[in-house]
Amino acid sequence: MTELKEHPAVIEVCNQLKTLVSCDFVGLALQNVSGPDVRWHYAAGNLNDKYKRITVRFGKGVAGKIISSGSPMILENFPNEIIGKVTDHPIMLAENLISCYAVPLFFNGVPKGVLLVGKRKVYTFTEKEQQLVDESAHTLEHLLKAHIIL
Repeated sequence: MTELKEHPAVIEVCNQLKTLVSCDFVGLALQNVSGPDVRWHYAAGNLNDKYKRITVRFGKGVAGKIISSGSPMILENFPNEIIGKVTDHPIMLAENLISCYAVPLFFNGVPKGVLLVGKRKVYTFTEKEQQLVDESAHTLEHLLKAHIIL
């Protein structure tokens, strides 16, 4: 897979989403080509570069759970509403996120990526905001399908 930093359209979609939803953070994670691990490839509004070093196992953390379930996830008051260990959610810890809405990205009908928007305060994402994230996810699926190897 090519490095996403070279993909200006992906960066534009993420930056535009950050503005439209007025969130603190937007992250894009993709499952590795070989193996089940998931890695964060791009972030907007990040506090540091820790996201680049985060790899989660399939089924772990926000990204791993979304890819394994193929379903969106909402957290409104992290870490108060999670099951399991706080350390299983490294993106939330690294970016000091308290709330997030994250959706899967599908390639050939298989969940292989995650688009996450987050805020550093307790927050409930509205249906309109969730719709904006869903629409951005579909745009990213289209932009990235040439880069994803299944």
